[in-house]
Amino acid sequence: MTHLEALAKAEQYQSKMAKIAKKSYWKPQYHISAPANWINDPNGFCYFNGEYHVFYQYHPYSSQWGPMHWGHVASKDLVNWKTKPIALAPTDEYDRDGCFSGSAIEKDNTLYLFYTGHVVLDKENDKDDAQLQTQCVAISEDGINFKKLENNPIINIDSFPEDLNILKEHFRDPKVWKYNDMYYKVVGAQTTEKTGQALIYKSKDLLNWEFVNVMAMSTEEENLGFMWECPNFAEIDNHEVLILSPQGVEPEGNKFLNLHQSGYFLGKMDYNTGIFERENDFEMLDYGFDFYAPQIMQDKKNNRCLMIGWLAMWESEMPEQEEGWAGMMSIPRVLEVKNNKVYSLPIPELKKLRKNNVNYDVNLVQNCILEGINGDCYELNTVFDLIKANGFNLKLRVSENEETVISYDKNSKIFKLNRDKSGKGVTGEREVKVNLQDEKISLQIFSDYSSLEIFINGGEYVISSRIYPTQEATGIVFEPMGEIKAKIDFYEIK
Repeated sequence: MTHLEALAKAEQYQSKMAKIAKKSYWKPQYHISAPANWINDPNGFCYFNGEYHVFYQYHPYSSQWGPMHWGHVASKDLVNWKTKPIALAPTDEYDRDGCFSGSAIEKDNTLYLFYTGHVVLDKENDKDDAQLQTQCVAISEDGINFKKLENNPIINIDSFPEDLNILKEHFRDPKVWKYNDMYYKVVGAQTTEKTGQALIYKSKDLLNWEFVNVMAMSTEEENLGFMWECPNFAEIDNHEVLILSPQGVEPEGNKFLNLHQSGYFLGKMDYNTGIFERENDFEMLDYGFDFYAPQIMQDKKNNRCLMIGWLAMWESEMPEQEEGWAGMMSIPRVLEVKNNKVYSLPIPELKKLRKNNVNYDVNLVQNCILEGINGDCYELNTVFDLIKANGFNLKLRVSENEETVISYDKNSKIFKLNRDKSGKGVTGEREVKVNLQDEKISLQIFSDYSSLEIFINGGEYVISSRIYPTQEATGIVFEPMGEIKAKIDFYEIK
């Protein structure tokens, strides 16, 4: 089957299944999701031909993970997304079992998609150590129709020296950027001792790549997992940042509780040696249940760094699979560096979704429901002055038997999200230690039909989670522990 034939077949099946998936109450209102079936990592986040583009790992034939294609959406404003034709399908010998994650970049009015071609060498056992992964490229002049290059793969496992302790079976997720007159590509990898590392390549033309060095790596003594997936190199407020999704980080108390994590190192990139010097310990980008494989883009149009992630996690329950779809993306986030720490903020463009504002400037002294503040799709902004309080509970998506509870304890400084009663399939708790600012804590909360994203103190911390409540779960309850002076802004999103 040719690539065009495979794309047409996938489109036809997707269209058929979309009629089922769109009936699901949990299908997001304003987050990116596929018309039907499974999605995971965002790919190819870029700006091309007057639009922002997000591609994503996609299995168009079921709501379970399967041979990866690249789905595609585009937007002029990062808010209103339109589904575009499926961009890539696994049809060639070098990518026959999946077009795995990657990135995109424009050169000479042409959009280049870089991805990992995945081949399973032992289909009976399908073990991780019986696979071949190479780096491939497809190009497009219109940003819609993509053609794989005849000389794929452009980087294979023979590209790095034998003496560099690189395990050949794990070599994926290329992220490309330009620095001065040269293009660079970082690829996730693993050492023979099963620790994570990132490799860097350079090219003058995006087609012929030269191995430079091991850009960064972990040691056996560090708790940084066994494989570094989806590496990204970012420039944020004159800081250089290496963003990673390490697999296998071990829990440390109530930290690193997800199956895999996503986070970053601040540091300095030496383009002469190809080495990124880390300047801090690994920090998480999101402290919730569901955020993985983030991808950044340098938004030169607005002089900022943007990030979007998969709003799910591999071990998470996904009740929506029964309704013909699985997975969604986070809202796009702006990254900033303050006090040597990466902050994540919702993009300001989301303000255009706001409808029917309700606001209060009130003293909360007892449990209460405020008139006009309820719903399932909304933005809720609060500033709580806790000088006369020991903390609070804020209950969201409340019905007779359901609630998702946000809480803060001033003594321990622990901020929690509890989803033991959040609806179908999901339970558990996540937490992060948060310092008050002048005795105040600010929250910016985005609720969609089956997700919550909570930005704390101007994006200093973020907690994201999928939840699966019923349509009746629209209540919001404020429970102060003492007297709270509260400023509350509520907007419907429809």
